Amino acid sequence: MSEPNALDARLVELESKISFAEDLLDTLNMTVFRQQREIERLQKQLAHLQEQLRNATTPAQPLSLRDEIPPHY
Repeated sequence: MSEPNALDARLVELESKISFAEDLLDTLNMTVFRQQREIERLQKQLAHLQEQLRNATTPAQPLSLRDEIPPHY
């Protein structure tokens, strides 16, 4: 009779491990989902900032030393 009890205990242990593994998998999936969403948000923000930078910059004009005369002159 000890064999069925051992099999039952082994089965319960395996079911427990599977349950924990499924919970861990769900947690990891949710973490990956959130990270992907954050990556997409940051990519959009980066694209927006790059567009702003492109629109804000104009070709630089060479500076003349006359443009840099101190204000007391």
